[in-house]
Amino acid sequence: MAAKLKIENLTKVFGTDPEEGLRRLRSGESKAAIFEATGNTVGVRDASFEVEQGQIFVVMGLSGSGKSTLVRMLNGLIEPTGGSILIDGQDIARCSTATLRQVRREKVAMVFQHFALFPHMTVADNVAYGLKIKGVAPAERRRRAEAALEQVGLAAYADSMPSELSGGMQQRVGLARGLATDPEILLMDEPFGALDPLIRREVQDELLRLQKALRKTIVFITHDLNEALLLGDRIAIMKDGEIVQIGSAQEIVDHPADDYVRAFVADIDRGRVFTAETVADEPVLLQLGTDTAETAVQNMEDANRAALYVLDGEEIAGVVTYQDAVAAVRDEAATLADAIQPDYPTAEPGAVLNELYGAASSGLPIALTDDNNRLIGVVEPQAVLAQLSGEAGAPNGVPDKD
Repeated sequence: MAAKLKIENLTKVFGTDPEEGLRRLRSGESKAAIFEATGNTVGVRDASFEVEQGQIFVVMGLSGSGKSTLVRMLNGLIEPTGGSILIDGQDIARCSTATLRQVRREKVAMVFQHFALFPHMTVADNVAYGLKIKGVAPAERRRRAEAALEQVGLAAYADSMPSELSGGMQQRVGLARGLATDPEILLMDEPFGALDPLIRREVQDELLRLQKALRKTIVFITHDLNEALLLGDRIAIMKDGEIVQIGSAQEIVDHPADDYVRAFVADIDRGRVFTAETVADEPVLLQLGTDTAETAVQNMEDANRAALYVLDGEEIAGVVTYQDAVAAVRDEAATLADAIQPDYPTAEPGAVLNELYGAASSGLPIALTDDNNRLIGVVEPQAVLAQLSGEAGAPNGVPDKD
């Protein structure tokens, strides 16, 4: 799939002679050496990444890391010193002012941290402001503003004033304003940074809910690693103007690129980052009416599993443990059906590991099922504990034979 947004070697040097700073960068000088020699400050250095259609790409970094400079270049608010910004293959870093204006009006919207609502306008008029700038007729502006407010759960507040809304509601108005113009790319510069933790989590969940339905391409800026891990399909971590690692939340937590990233993720709750599907195994299946207790024992020994799921056609009939299968083998009158436990733990593939503690405590493998309740994977209890402790490859614990 072609990237919706492609950034190549994007660089920004602030100062009286940015071209000299860029030349020194290209020759390999450090940010500190360039500042000492020229007084120019390197804001962003050779940033390169791609964002696919429908992805949330999070850029995370501390103050001064260059993340806000980066997103402002993507919107044309800051002119790059070098590199390219390709939107659908068009380089807006080197386009005319008229083309940039058209891209910003038709393809890109930005949501800022401090709401930027006009206090003298109603909520609906604030949301419709971008449409007014585009020359949309008043009736259509109102219709689209109300539709955007409906998406963020604020339709009833269309005629309220911003001062009548809480901080979280005001931020949702800002989000609705970004959505009202139906942009293809949404740039969000620390949009939830001014909210208290409880409201912030509510608005994060709201964004994830909207994204499931709208599938916008989003570049999201934050200094909060937990927020980055929660929201990002892919995450870029910046330091001193450079991107030091790009990956999924799981990749960054499991395989930090350097000591800087390792220090960031050291205290992260892995149970909120990793999901059931990240620790799942392919199911080794038994078929009711075809397999026997003997084949169940043999399959468990071959696969080093302590329990296997038994299907009746495509439906899950239950789970059989090694001990119960061995007991059925010894009892000549017993069948595989007699050894099955019909009650078993289940989970969705996207469930985070913190949600699996109760299911894992049963000691049985957790069945991962799709929307049609078909078995698509199993999670061994030991795999949950191993991932939470940061230790991979724990054995599944097939008991020794008597």
